[in-house]
Amino acid sequence: MSQKQSKSSPPKSKVGSIGEQAAASYLLSKHFRILERNFKARYGEIDIVARDGNTLVFVEVKTRCTASFGSPELSVTPGKLRDVIQTAQYYVLLHPERNPDMRIDVVAIMLDPVSYAVTKLTHLVSVTS
Repeated sequence: MSQKQSKSSPPKSKVGSIGEQAAASYLLSKHFRILERNFKARYGEIDIVARDGNTLVFVEVKTRCTASFGSPELSVTPGKLRDVIQTAQYYVLLHPERNPDMRIDVVAIMLDPVSYAVTKLTHLVSVTS
């Protein structure tokens, strides 16, 4: 077990998985259509590719159980955004039929560290404009 992970903290992959499922459920409740999850390319991964009306939306999901290192949305650095943009451009090359309007959103989620229930969900729309 790493020093960064205490006995009571959940594995990072479990936290990420719970957060991505919560984000997908939230987006569906807002009438988004999920096209793909965990799209991987050379530059990185896009957690969720969705459609909001005619807009193709690339969603970066950040999930935390503690605010010790800041809120989850603060972990979306300029470098991470650059990777998401490059991966989104590659996705569009592969799927030119899905190319009208595009944007990048962030869904930031805080989970209860014991129950893993969502305690806060923040949806930041069009973070690159």
